[in-house]
Parts: sequence; structure tokens; C-alpha cells
Amino acid sequence: MTTAADGPEAGTVRMADYLAGELARAGVTHMFGVGGANIEDLYDAVHRGGTVRGVVAKHEFSAVTMADGYARTTRRLGVVAATSGGGAMNLVPGLAEAYVSRVPLLALVGQPPTAQEGQGAFQDTSGKGDSFDASEVFTPISRFCAWVEDADSLVDLLPRAMAAARTEPRGPAVLLLPKDVQQARIRPPGHGPAPTGAMPAGAAATGTVPTAAGPPESALSRSDTGIPAPTAPTGPTALPVPPTPTASGAPLDQAALAEVSDILRGADTVLVIAGEGVAAADARAELSRLARNLGAWVAVTPDAKDVFDNRDPRFAGVAGVMGHANVEHCLRRADVCLLVGTRLPLLARGGLERALAATAVVCLDSERPFVAGTALVGDVRDALRAVTGRIASGPRACPGHSGPVPSPVAGQDAPAVHGRIVRYPQAFAAVEAALPEDAHVFVDAGNTGASAVHLLPAPRHGRFVVALGMGGMGYTFGAGIGAALATGRRTYVLAGDGAFFMHGAEVHTAVEHRAPVTFVIFNNNAHAMCALREEFLQGGVRDDDVFGRTDIAAGVAAAFPSLDVTGAENAAQLRAALLRGNTGAGPAFVALDCDPREIPPFLPFQPFAEANGSAGRAGHEDHKENADERRVVHAG
Repeated sequence: MTTAADGPEAGTVRMADYLAGELARAGVTHMFGVGGANIEDLYDAVHRGGTVRGVVAKHEFSAVTMADGYARTTRRLGVVAATSGGGAMNLVPGLAEAYVSRVPLLALVGQPPTAQEGQGAFQDTSGKGDSFDASEVFTPISRFCAWVEDADSLVDLLPRAMAAARTEPRGPAVLLLPKDVQQARIRPPGHGPAPTGAMPAGAAATGTVPTAAGPPESALSRSDTGIPAPTAPTGPTALPVPPTPTASGAPLDQAALAEVSDILRGADTVLVIAGEGVAAADARAELSRLARNLGAWVAVTPDAKDVFDNRDPRFAGVAGVMGHANVEHCLRRADVCLLVGTRLPLLARGGLERALAATAVVCLDSERPFVAGTALVGDVRDALRAVTGRIASGPRACPGHSGPVPSPVAGQDAPAVHGRIVRYPQAFAAVEAALPEDAHVFVDAGNTGASAVHLLPAPRHGRFVVALGMGGMGYTFGAGIGAALATGRRTYVLAGDGAFFMHGAEVHTAVEHRAPVTFVIFNNNAHAMCALREEFLQGGVRDDDVFGRTDIAAGVAAAFPSLDVTGAENAAQLRAALLRGNTGAGPAFVALDCDPREIPPFLPFQPFAEANGSAGRAGHEDHKENADERRVVHAG
């Protein structure tokens, strides 16, 4: 390795240029982030390379969610780059979402020059000189985390990081890049002695990384502490720890395959609950084929509404706390509940626990489920194909069912304050009428999210994404932009005013890049889900989550004169604005007023709404929850 001060050596390139070239060779088209002194060399290299497009966000959290939305809609590796200090720390919540939701990302994080480590450098996170160690922050929320302490080590560490991000369980990989290392020159493979494949001197990593042969190896951290292997849970319903999940094409456990297939062949009625893993494995066609052969109903988890056609006669609805009562009805009638691409976390199984306990459960996923059952662990698409091959061929009709009928709770509220209030059922009917079949939809948290999941069918040929890993407000603004820039498709961002005030400044990024994003802001001038919880569960003694009215449309229109902005006063105006936005090449923005007292279709609120009737308020102080309702409420 030579430094920049030594002058260029024949056959060498700047490490930052090598990194930018490798991203391009890996099929990366966009790098999202926020610049700064300790990452500027990489941005310079990306600009000079001309293949990867650098997109500068307003905040590092949104830069991560841009990479997240890019990855979820393209099934490619999402890349985010940020500088040291506060910029690096702002990545944490976005990477945590990607970690829990199994989204493959690569985070490239600048660090101060190595000679300044432990010497009081600005934004020093080397772990030296009483500074904290950035790797200790990122390791728990990444599949691989490495300090690139020598430029030559990147030749080995970069492919390992990329492989770790894309190997089950997928998630973020983090490379910590000191500024002087980015500037140093290296001899790329093919221009000198080839890398041996062993970790070079000066490199330090944590995580589980697949190797060319044999099981994954566990690398050592900077402090030589290893990561403990997973242990089996205890208790009478615990499942055995499965073998390490394998990539597509690796053999499935034949004994587990036979057991799962026998259970399904012996079932007269089957309810499938499909999750985000179906989308991640690109296995929608395989899911549909198995459901037809089983004569099964198909429900989806709240974060996977797009993995099965919502208009198919087999579609039972959404499972869990934002879901449809029909799913529970079908589950109680089923001999077997087949989980596909989901471990069935609490938000997806809330309200179904008793029915699940009385039903045989089978799971096809890369990880074992949170509920007791028989698991076939491995690639979801491989598992679906293998099971289908063992089931009698030919479609079977599914038994009759009521379908995803909206909950009567949806839209319950007190009388409107003024005529401009738009109810969620009417608003989402307008969105459905305007939504292109190939659009992507990103749904944010809170009352808006619960209502969208319950009321809005997913587009037939686009993603319908709800970030339930961490459930962070404002996720959609970056994610929608990343998806739109990656695919060129019209992308809808559906968010409340609380989410807008957190990360809605990314509208600026959409305007700058002319991203085809339609932002729809449901403004109830409150953190309304919090306000409802406070009133229903805490006696309504405080109102700090209810705010004065803000005219968001007027503010955005003043800030961005070139942006198509509409303040919709009714559902008809909302639909017209959305249709107009669909015809444009760039972003559009629509805001509408909603009532913070409108009760969303969210299971923890259902007993209060039923007790209160259409008024949605009277007598709630005397309502007492039973044990099951209290348990479900904690999901909110």
C-alpha cells in the first residue's frame, strides 16, 4: 500500500476509486448518504466513476431508508455512506430496521485518520483514548462489521461484507473507513500478487461470514471477542435449533421436507399466512401455486400485503392487530396453518394466539417461527417448490369464506370539527381508485399505517411496504424516494403529520432528483395513536400529543414552488390530485385533514370502540380489559 503523499505508483488506484468500481461491478446503481470530511473521498470517487449515482439526503436516517427502499424493490444490495461522529450515529435506527426486517444493506462509514485515533480527534470513535468504539455500536445491528485499517484489506473485506448482507438471515453489513485509508493507493487484483483469501494484517471484523466452502466462519472483533453461537430455547414447546440457513439451491433437510409434506397432504383445510420472506425470495408465483394445489385460503402479515393478489378469491385478509376478522375465522376452521416467509411476530399473530394453539402449524422460512410447530428451514422459494412437488398436482377450490371485510371499527369517531375532515375509509378508497397497478406503496406508522394496512389493497405489480422491524416514524420518506429512483415507477408515500415533521424534509431530495414520488400526508395535527392510547388506557388526563392546526400543504407549496402541491378538502379532490400526480414525471404532494379522534382498525382499540359505539368516546373510562386484551395492547 502507498499513501497519497507518496505519489501514484503504476498499476495502483486510490482505495476509494477501487471501492466505487466494485460497487458498480456488483450492480449497485445508487449510493445514498450525507457527505462530510471523512467520507468525501468516496463521494468524489463515485462522481468520477460515473456509474453509481450519489444521492445526498437531508438526514442519515433517511439515507439508510432510501437504501432500504431501494433494496426492497429491486432485491439488490442497498448502499449508504456517511461520515463520522453524529453522521455515523444517525445511521443506527435505520440499520436497526434493516437488521430486524432482514434487508441487505452495505453501510460505508467514514472515520478520522488512523494517526489521530486516541489523540483527541474530532469525532473519534476508535475506542482509543477514552473514545467509544464505533464497532461496538454497529455490531449488534449488523451481520458483519469491520474496521478497514489497511487499504489492501478492503479487497478481502468488501466481498465478505456484501456476502454477509445477502446471506440468510440478511441484513446490514458495516465497513468503517478511516480517511487516510480511503486516500491510500492499492494494487487491485490482477495487477500484482492475488489476495490469499485470509484476513489481511490490520483488518478486524465481527460477524458471521460465508466462505467458499464449509460453514460460515466467525471472525474476531477488534478486541478479539467472538460472537456466541445461538442456543436452543428451553421449555416443552421449544423447537430444535435448525441448521445454518442456506442460500437458494442448497439442499433442504429431507426428513423435515417429508414431515411437512405429509402434514399438508393429510389436511382437508389449510390457511396459509405469508410474510415478507416471500417477497425477499421472489417466490410469489411459488406461493400461489402451492395455495392452489392445497385448496388453501391465503392471509398475509401486515408487512407483506403484496405477496398475494388481494383480489384473488382465496385472499383471506391481513393477519394480526391491523388485520381482518376473517383470518381468525378461517384459522379456526383450518386443520393446518402454513406459515410461509414469516416467523409470525406479535403484530402478525395478535388476536390469533388461541386459534393458533389449537391448530397444527407448519413453517417454511429461513428461520424457525416464534410459535410452536413443524419447521422446514431454508430458502423460501426452494421450500415452496419442494413441498409443491410432493403435493397432489392440480388446483383445488378453497372453502367459502367472507373475505377481508373491513372492521366496523374503521372510521368510528366523534362528530367532525369542520367540513374539511376526510375519514380514513373515504380517503383510502380515493387512493385505491388512483393507484397505478405497478406502483410501489410505502406506509408509515400510526393511525395512518393501521388504516392503510386494513383498508388499502396492494397494487397487483408493485411493493406494499410497512417497516415493522423497528416501526420508526418517518421511514417512508426516504424509502419511497429510494424505491422511485431505483425503479422509475410511481411510488406512493402514505404518512401522518407526525411522520412528516420527523423526516418530511426529504421532499427536498425528491424535488432535487425529480423522483416520481407522490407524498400523501394524513394530517390530524396529533400523534393520534398515542393520544388515543392516553385517553383509552390512561384516563385522558393529558393532551400533549394533540397539537394546534398546521397547514402543511401551504407550507410545502411555499418552500417548493415547482412542486405540484394540493390541499385536498374531500375525497374527490384527493383522487383528482393523485391522478394528476400519476401523469407527471416528478414528485407530487397532497395533504388532507383528518380527525385525531377517528379510531383506526387497530385491535387494541377495538373493545373501546365497540363499547363506545359510533361516538367512539362515551363511557370508556369504565371499560376494563381482560387479560388477552391487555396482552394485545402492548403491541401498539
